[in-house]
Amino acid sequence: MKVTETGIGGVVIIEPQLYGDNRGYFFESYNGRLFNEQVAMKILHTERVEFVQDNESKSCYGVVRGLHFQKPPYAQSKLVRVVRGEVLDVAVDIRRGSPTFGRHVAVRLSESNHLQFFIPRGFAHGFSVLSEEAVLQYKCDNFYNRESEGAIAWNDPELHIDWMVPADRIILSEKDKSHPNLGESGSLFDYNEKLY
Repeated sequence: MKVTETGIGGVVIIEPQLYGDNRGYFFESYNGRLFNEQVAMKILHTERVEFVQDNESKSCYGVVRGLHFQKPPYAQSKLVRVVRGEVLDVAVDIRRGSPTFGRHVAVRLSESNHLQFFIPRGFAHGFSVLSEEAVLQYKCDNFYNRESEGAIAWNDPELHIDWMVPADRIILSEKDKSHPNLGESGSLFDYNEKLY
């Protein structure tokens, strides 16, 4: 697998090695040994990231989900990929004191490019659906906990996120319509806090 670092430390794009012929293709969507060697140890400087939960969501064009995170002690890393359609996947640094606080990385994930997006603990995550429908799968390294849910506004003007969907076509859950902007949120991460 090829690991590409982004402009924010810890956030990486992973491209699997694809083996194709006239029958179709094969690739390893996840290899724990390689992931821990190339991402956990080399980039996060921790011994391993152990994924414990797999999630899947299906959404139609224009859906924006986010920007979500889990507060400690249930903070989560996510390894995201798309198995049908295309999304714009976004990670926002919400670690107070970080040199990249409030900045984001956005990457197009699709069934045709097979890219995966790793979002470490200390980041909010969201995505918009760019195709007629999309099925997104992601691994989490901590179990979901309802009481630890956190979120910031998907449309916070200070974040400057272009969701690549016209404003009149965006579809949100009721919950995602009412999250605070980053500057108004009290429950964020501390850059000096050890998350792994």
